Amino acid sequence: MATTTSGAAEPDSVEALKRVKATENEWDARLAAARQDAEATLALRRAESAAAVKEAQAAADRDRVARVTEARTETETQAAAILADGKKAADQALVGEGRRPSDKKPQILTAVLGSFAAE
Repeated sequence: MATTTSGAAEPDSVEALKRVKATENEWDARLAAARQDAEATLALRRAESAAAVKEAQAAADRDRVARVTEARTETETQAAAILADGKKAADQALVGEGRRPSDKKPQILTAVLGSFAAE
């Protein structure tokens, strides 16, 4: 067995160190590539999610505007119907044909009293 002096390395150990260093460099390169790939994927997903959020907001705004327009139309239709009913009731009240019994008092008295009302 040959002994070597301190600090001197055997030729096989130098080659082993070179292989370890090469493997280390290879894995460093792979890790850097994986990091870059992950960062690129993350940036892409962020951009996609931001676009999806903007589209959802735009769709929600369109739906809100459509619903407000629809509600406004329904409200105007109902208001017109209420006004028409009110006008009809007012016109009937003018000629004694209202909805309340007191509005029909003359007609009721005429029907009940009949010929006695003339006396």
